[in-house]
Amino acid sequence: MINRTGQRTNDDGVSESIGFLLIFTMVIVGIGLVTLYGYPMLLREQTSADTQIMQKNMIVLQNDVKSLTFKTVPYKETMLNTGSGSLTVYPSDPSITATPFALVSIRDASTGSVYVNNFRPGELRYSSTASGVHVSLQNGAVVTKNMVEPGSAMLAQPRWFYDSTTNTMVINLISFNSSAPMAISGVGNVQMRINSTNFSQISPTGNTVCLKYDFPVPSQDYSLAWDSYFVNALKMTKGVGGTCTADEYRLPVSSGTLVLKEYHVDIVSL
Repeated sequence: MINRTGQRTNDDGVSESIGFLLIFTMVIVGIGLVTLYGYPMLLREQTSADTQIMQKNMIVLQNDVKSLTFKTVPYKETMLNTGSGSLTVYPSDPSITATPFALVSIRDASTGSVYVNNFRPGELRYSSTASGVHVSLQNGAVVTKNMVEPGSAMLAQPRWFYDSTTNTMVINLISFNSSAPMAISGVGNVQMRINSTNFSQISPTGNTVCLKYDFPVPSQDYSLAWDSYFVNALKMTKGVGGTCTADEYRLPVSSGTLVLKEYHVDIVSL
């Protein structure tokens, strides 16, 4: 290019260089914004999706347990993916799981009879540090809680029921056992089989049957989820003076029938 004075200049590539720098800068800024804001958002969405999928998987496992216990199917197995977390079985056997995560006791306050003494259900628990949640299959119910916040919720109810017409209550207690603690991350195959069952039918003489559902480990406290189920679904009352203590629930059975069933399920492998 020649200017007015007749001298040759080298400005022919200036506009192309500026354009390239502008485009390159925009690309780098775009990549930076995606890395700073977009990628963490994608990770959060993926973690949330993994948790929702695992919640559904736990309900599938609950249905497997129902088949083993109520339909007398001898063996069940389910293939699943734990996503961003891990699935662990905590056996009810005190020699393996020294501190129980839950204890169930049932007694008759008027006669002093103890129908169930510190039943240990054990637990099949999904934990994800990425999403900060626990999802547990415990005593026939699927419950969930945040790792760092109090409170819990029941995603799927156990198979307990009360019939006010016949004044009959049925309580199904389900325990998990295994030869040792087991855990999986990623894809695994949960294999379960029924071990043994116990059945008893009781005719209480009064409205004094008390149930206690205790959680000795604070970090695994699902008491709020079970409290809502007992009070709202089964019409139990808590902390009524004179018969049951403040941390017990009084069953609505009055001179009726109380059916207690215990099922012991073995976790063969994960």
